[in-house]
Amino acid sequence: MSHLFEPLTLRSITLPNRIAVSPMCQYSSVDGFANDWHLVHLGSRAAGGAGLVLTEAAAVTPQGRISPRDLGIWNDNHIEFLARIVHFIAQRGSVAGIQLAHAGRKASTPPPWENRPVTLTEAEGGWPIVAPSAIPFDDGCIVPSALTEEEIQDIVAAFVQAARRSLLAGFRIAEIHAAHGYLLHQFLSPLSNQRTDRYGGSFENRTRLLRDIVTAVRGVWPENLPLLVRISATDWVEGGWDIEQSLELVRQLLPLGVDLIDCSSGGSDPHARIPLGAGYQTQFAEQVRRETGGKTGAVGLITAPAQADHIIRSGQADLVLLARESLREPYWPLRAARELGYLIAWPAQYARSAPAHTPVYLPDDNFKE
Repeated sequence: MSHLFEPLTLRSITLPNRIAVSPMCQYSSVDGFANDWHLVHLGSRAAGGAGLVLTEAAAVTPQGRISPRDLGIWNDNHIEFLARIVHFIAQRGSVAGIQLAHAGRKASTPPPWENRPVTLTEAEGGWPIVAPSAIPFDDGCIVPSALTEEEIQDIVAAFVQAARRSLLAGFRIAEIHAAHGYLLHQFLSPLSNQRTDRYGGSFENRTRLLRDIVTAVRGVWPENLPLLVRISATDWVEGGWDIEQSLELVRQLLPLGVDLIDCSSGGSDPHARIPLGAGYQTQFAEQVRRETGGKTGAVGLITAPAQADHIIRSGQADLVLLARESLREPYWPLRAARELGYLIAWPAQYARSAPAHTPVYLPDDNFKE
């Protein structure tokens, strides 16, 4: 029986435990560049013992950013600082992963703490936005331009180039973001996709872009390295994307080289009624795992060590992703290990606070080049 602190092997990569830091936007970049904030933010979670540390959504094009302050991977110059972050995460014994994304009609928005319009105009520092169809996300949002088939192929190419850059930066895991109402989810959901060409209408057509991107990225992402996909298992809206469609999608993605499905939900409709509660999305990770045979990750209001351990022990998921709880407590895995009775290595610098007989990482091991 697996447990929270058992290693997880995906292709040639073995995570030291089943705890992952979920991608969380920091709105702290300029022109897509990572900086000291990202180094400290991600590095501290690696020092805290997480087995996998995922970056926030890294935009594959400037137009694909959620906000002007989002992380990017559309430029070769982005590689250098990201590589520094990857190096530190690896020194801590964790694995660095990157989430590749395009925001579609949910792009060109201000950071959440700014009291500004829902969608930024060009005069406010925004840019023209695109989507499968010319349908705004909500009242007050700018109407996006419907992508042409040629523009769709450009986006596929952008994901491929982003994957190449991620590999050069040293990332060992890549995740394609097809959830939360962003571009690839917009193509999946009939709420946002009303196209009449080969990218709209039927299930086969609405899922085509994601399948094309997975195939293209897998073509440049090394065979020995894992590829993840994050999905919204349901829109929580009648007539929208739902769990049955998600199951069929996963059955198609697994043979294309996807190693784990990161199961989230919602994001397509701002008025969806979502039954928030502890582990409210874990049911989707369990169902996808059970009915497709694929590995899954569970995310969403997972806060207690016993709760996370139960998710793994009961076979609901293979990986637990912490989001807000990881923001509140960067060293959550160290506390969880102590509460659950497992030993994981602490940084030597913190050893005086560690439980008795706890292994440590020595400074000379951490900082050698």
